[in-house]
Amino acid sequence: MEPSRHMHVMLVSFPGQGHINPLLRLGKLIASKGLLVTFVTTEEPWGKKMRQANQIQDGVLKPVGLGFIRFEFFHDGLTNDDEKRTDFNAYRPHLEVVGKQEIKNLIKRYEKEPVTCLINNAFVPWVCDVAEELQIPSAVLWVQSCACLAAYYYYHHRLVKFPTKSEPEISIEIPSLPLLKHDEIPSFLHPSSPFKAFGEVILDQFKRFENHKVVSLFIDTFQELEKDIIDHMSHLCPHIMINPIGPLFKMAQTISSDIKGDISEPASDCIEWLDSREPSSVVYISFGTIVHLKQEQIEEIAHGILSSSLSFLWVVRPPMEGLALEPHVLPRELEEKGKIVEWCPQEKVLAHPAIACFLSHCGWNSTMEALTAGVPVVCFPEWGDQVTDAVYLVDVFKTGVRLGRGAAEEKIVSREVVAEKLLGATVGEKAVKLRENARKWKEEAEAAVAYSGSSDRYFEEFVDKLVTKHVTTSKAN
Repeated sequence: MEPSRHMHVMLVSFPGQGHINPLLRLGKLIASKGLLVTFVTTEEPWGKKMRQANQIQDGVLKPVGLGFIRFEFFHDGLTNDDEKRTDFNAYRPHLEVVGKQEIKNLIKRYEKEPVTCLINNAFVPWVCDVAEELQIPSAVLWVQSCACLAAYYYYHHRLVKFPTKSEPEISIEIPSLPLLKHDEIPSFLHPSSPFKAFGEVILDQFKRFENHKVVSLFIDTFQELEKDIIDHMSHLCPHIMINPIGPLFKMAQTISSDIKGDISEPASDCIEWLDSREPSSVVYISFGTIVHLKQEQIEEIAHGILSSSLSFLWVVRPPMEGLALEPHVLPRELEEKGKIVEWCPQEKVLAHPAIACFLSHCGWNSTMEALTAGVPVVCFPEWGDQVTDAVYLVDVFKTGVRLGRGAAEEKIVSREVVAEKLLGATVGEKAVKLRENARKWKEEAEAAVAYSGSSDRYFEEFVDKLVTKHVTTSKAN
């Protein structure tokens, strides 16, 4: 394949690290094939942070593989301390109004390098409307599992009965999925969820699928991991080209590039500390960038670790700005048993031979990274897709043990249970079986992203079709 250097793909991301990182990985993959990529998000707060981390000059091309990537950041019209920034219900419609106009202006500015495809991620589904208005092909990056995609699809189309206010404990049955109990469906779809606005914006994306505004859907999963449900969704949505191209972080590792969306500073001696540990001796603990557990639960986890006598590496993040949350306090005696940091390079940590298991909130990024590293997971989900991911890790992928059922359970898990589950995932016959299963998925993931693997083929097919359409259109003009 000889892709045209004049192909121009624009990626638009919701401003948040969990959104920017996966879309930027996709952008680098597309650029590496010889295409021009423009990556767009808001100036505040991520534009400034990314500019500093990558020595970015707005609009300046940076080489990636055979192509180029550049960054454009637009002002959302809010001051840094505007209350809308921490109120998703208020920020979402504001960003849509401002964002639509800004994206149109950008596309017009680059009319000598016409945008041939617009790609967005979750929480900015209105990008599809801009693409339709300007008659530009549109694609979406879905950064949850295909199983969660199916749950949202079935909910949106009312194909099966979901929990309601009058019947809150209904289990749901979807073809190719295990039976999901009421607290195992993506929690944003449950009537009791305090975060229903997140479910609504995701369902807004599904309206765009229904109206045929999207021609391609990238999923950060791989064929071998979710084959049955990928096949089922491809059958249900024949008008959308479904592309499982994960693990996306692993696909992106094949590209030589110093461009990053993660702007946190790593703990300088994190990997060096792991180097000093015995193989399979350290519990890695991280609950992602957003989850903030109650102080009482943190204390129980801490004392559970002490009771287990296991060594640990624990990422304890300061609370997110603007949320008025108190920082977590850990027992002093904990520091003698392991290492506590505010940030670490999670992909490298999970791949380190010293790691025995991963105590995780089960976000999909963390789930994929654990599977790809061949590391068992102690599952402590809170909300959203995490509760569904935990079902898969425990019952389907068989690489996890369950520690909790989610925030809806309103329960503090005791230190005794924490110690029991950590030891179960690191010592004994069950731990051996979990690691064997995890190693199998690691091999499958590596095969998927290798040359001619399933994810590599899906991605090449997308680029081929994009380039062919571009060349055909150019000749017609």
